[in-house]
Amino acid sequence: MQRRELGTTGWNVTEVGLGTWNIGGSWGDVSDEDGRDVVRTALDAGIDFIDTADVYGDGRSEKHVAHVLDEREARDDVVVATKAGRRLEEHTAENYDYEHLSEFVDRSREYLGQDTLELVQLHCPPNDAYYQPETFEALDRLKEEGKIAHYGVSVEKVEQALKAIEYPGVETVQIIFNMFRQRPAELFFEEAERRDVGVIVRVPLASGLLTGKLSRDDEFPENDHRNFNREGEAFDRGETFAGLPFERGLDAVDELETHLPEDLTTAQAALRWILDFDAVSTVIPGSTSPDHIRDNVAASEADPLSHQTHGAVRDVYEEYVFDDVHHRW
Repeated sequence: MQRRELGTTGWNVTEVGLGTWNIGGSWGDVSDEDGRDVVRTALDAGIDFIDTADVYGDGRSEKHVAHVLDEREARDDVVVATKAGRRLEEHTAENYDYEHLSEFVDRSREYLGQDTLELVQLHCPPNDAYYQPETFEALDRLKEEGKIAHYGVSVEKVEQALKAIEYPGVETVQIIFNMFRQRPAELFFEEAERRDVGVIVRVPLASGLLTGKLSRDDEFPENDHRNFNREGEAFDRGETFAGLPFERGLDAVDELETHLPEDLTTAQAALRWILDFDAVSTVIPGSTSPDHIRDNVAASEADPLSHQTHGAVRDVYEEYVFDDVHHRW
């Protein structure tokens, strides 16, 4: 698989990584063994960048990752990124401080079995936190103490990403970017490249919309965010179907599929579209299906999409998506 530089971290990581939200929680029931098999499949497919978070199943994903890395004796071969902050009882900017972040980092160090966490990302903090230098000073302190090696942010909005990279210690930004969330490709990608900031793309398949496998008859389990967060009832609405109303998204996919290469699945074409942007360091689709993970990896070896296809994707975005999504995130 192809590799790309991850900002100034010094790592060259596989351009398709693994996201582990699916195996922790909020995507329906996934057994511990099935969750670990996801990580095993990713390693077997050549993935060497895994993204997780302390809040995914209250540490469940972190434990699954650590279990498999120890089982495979693969700790030196894989970069593991985690996140901190969303476990706060009061999710306010003031609580993104050294005391809380240090506590969260210590638990992740325990669960991941790492004395020094390789990459810690603030987990979608409140907007005010980006204008609070003390938060980033806390991360600098954790780095000086040897508890973390590098740090970045995971953001909801483009404006938050632009503000975050003004802090010199921020080496990576994780952001939603896909065929239905195109705004990051404007000013943010330009600035990220100029500052040599790594870009980690999450929600690349718009919660499954861009797999082409969902239909209007689908019903999601009660503990699946695609059921309980469609209007942002639990967290930012943009995390679910990239913020697009479900039925509108299905209409957009129907139109998209008439323009995509026949030799790629819809999911592969969606991932290839993301990888055609040079500013992207790695994309982190999640899945509980071994076959889907292998298919995702294969997108790395596919030819870039044609200019005609990119133009058609933009046309679909402007017709079906722009008004609902573009200026919100």
